[in-house]
Amino acid sequence: MKKLILHIPHSSTAIPSLQGYVVSTEIINTEIVRLTDWYTDEIFSNTTDISIIAPFSRIFCDPERFTDDSQEEMAKFGMGVLYETLDNGDVMREVTPQIRDYALENFYYPHHNKLNKAVIEELKQSETSIVVDCHSFPSIPLKRALSQDIDTPDYNIGTDNFHTPQKLIDFSQKYFEGLGYSLGIDTPYSGALVPMEHYQKNKNVQAIMLEINRRLYLNEPYNEKSQGFENTKKVVQGFLEGIRKL
Repeated sequence: MKKLILHIPHSSTAIPSLQGYVVSTEIINTEIVRLTDWYTDEIFSNTTDISIIAPFSRIFCDPERFTDDSQEEMAKFGMGVLYETLDNGDVMREVTPQIRDYALENFYYPHHNKLNKAVIEELKQSETSIVVDCHSFPSIPLKRALSQDIDTPDYNIGTDNFHTPQKLIDFSQKYFEGLGYSLGIDTPYSGALVPMEHYQKNKNVQAIMLEINRRLYLNEPYNEKSQGFENTKKVVQGFLEGIRKL
């Protein structure tokens, strides 16, 4: 059976080192509540697919970012690979070259190596390797979000012109809308992560991002599961099962 590669980058709350942070632990914890993709490891993971879960918080190091800030559009907001500011724009952390090297060498690169290895192993077993980039988003946009539209969809897929075949887009639209949910296609979030070794090179590595609106499963703005949690998990697992059958 085909195994999907589930990339889950933002579910952890662990801060491996507080070096460089200039705000209190309380403020850091508040930012963690705000930015963590809560329970996406529980919602997406299953016994069939391969989950690659970042064991560190995005507040510490964001594996979804380019390491070169000149290539990363969020770096101008203080949200490059190592976050330097809070969502309100206040300074959170002073990143020195030493702090940057420590985070990249010990956390960022090992995580991506693990992801790339999983993709390669699946290519050996199947004709294709499908990476599902697994996220959630707040119903009210973050202050630094590129889209400030408050009319957010229930679900959002992100695509890549090279790595996302049309059949994945068509299936996603049919699946979610068939269940009565609204679906944003590359809105409010766009793109889908692909390991750099294969990016824009190998069409057999396919990718799609799925973003879940947190209003479906959380009591926002807190990190408490709502009554909709189990149903959301069921819907997402049905989505993954459908992709496997394509």
